[in-house]
Amino acid sequence: MDQHEPQYEVVWPLGKSYWDEREPMPGIGDLNGKTIGEVWDRVFRGEEIFPAIRAALKQRYPGVRILGYETFGDPHGIHQKEVLANLPALLREHQVDAVISGVGA
Repeated sequence: MDQHEPQYEVVWPLGKSYWDEREPMPGIGDLNGKTIGEVWDRVFRGEEIFPAIRAALKQRYPGVRILGYETFGDPHGIHQKEVLANLPALLREHQVDAVISGVGA
């Protein structure tokens, strides 16, 4: 083989799959009086989508409290490990009942 020819590694995509089957947690039902936290990685139009979700939730559940994504930090940025490590404590501190997660692309 010529030393200048490209070399490729092969990955077998049909490896054994694994997942942990669990029963889903029950929903929290009526959101009046509940606190909802937003988590967003600043990718794909969240600045448009989150305000629309907030407006719809507040119209349907006037007593809902929504904490904006600014409260929890960017789980995708340069401080990703720190933000994710602190997230559970922040959610508890703010007594968040549910999270709207806009993470992924």
